[in-house]
Amino acid sequence: MRNRRRHVLLFFVFALLFALMLGPARFGRFVLRAFGQSGDKSGTLEIDGRTRNYFVHAPRSYDHKTPLPVVLVLHGATQSAESAERMSGMSAKADKEMFLAVYPSGIGRVPTWNAGACCGPAMEQKVDDVAFFRALLAKLESEYTIDSKRVFVTGISNGGMMSYRLACEMSERIAAISPVEGAQDIPCHPANPVALLVFHGTADHLVPFDGGSTPFQMGSKRSDTSVADTVAFWVKEDGCKLSPEHGETAAVHTDIYSGCKYGTAVALYAIQGGHHMWPGLQISGNDIPATDLMWTFFAAHPKP
Repeated sequence: MRNRRRHVLLFFVFALLFALMLGPARFGRFVLRAFGQSGDKSGTLEIDGRTRNYFVHAPRSYDHKTPLPVVLVLHGATQSAESAERMSGMSAKADKEMFLAVYPSGIGRVPTWNAGACCGPAMEQKVDDVAFFRALLAKLESEYTIDSKRVFVTGISNGGMMSYRLACEMSERIAAISPVEGAQDIPCHPANPVALLVFHGTADHLVPFDGGSTPFQMGSKRSDTSVADTVAFWVKEDGCKLSPEHGETAAVHTDIYSGCKYGTAVALYAIQGGHHMWPGLQISGNDIPATDLMWTFFAAHPKP
């Protein structure tokens, strides 16, 4: 009896140590996978001598036969794939709407993406993140049944910037993007139209709504492109009507551009007084259901 109690006590001690090493999010995912309670799967890729990490959340009812859409969710600079999952709530949305939610990780101890003009070690070391995403999509296609016309990207901050870069450089693969508090600070020459849904707070002090520099930027000084200029770029690129359908509430001003090429669209949600955070979170100060709006937009805009 004493030996049994000792074994049980040792099990819980080791479980606690393991949880502390992994962190609560990763430990929870490990437990769920171990007991068959989750569709999560972690993976790695070797790109340019670096081991790149990601994890996939598949709906529990996924049968590996029905082609599923893919939503790539990109964390911000210094954040993690796990924080992107918690912040966006995209895994719960994936369970409800039947798509794969994929959470890649940037490089470094304080992870960043090379979005071209930002950020940190990934930019400074000229990491080829576009190659990583090409390889990631190829691996997903080898392990899951993917609807290749329904590959979508969202991300916040540096992750939002990276989503713009993927739209610019992988437009043959990406159907739509939805950057949150990001900026398109690179030359962009997409070969194909890409639908765009932007969420951006008018009081963002890290990536200013009206563009320019701030003292809060990470790494070398840069001047961000304004949201208006980025939206205008994609309106022209996608061949949309120049006059949007405009709407206003106290919380958000919206501009919806229609009549675009190949069934694309461009939409802006300008969050009034919004700061550098995912809309709809309790701390955001607004109740804009960004994740729900994203999925509705994505679902309506596959590749032709």
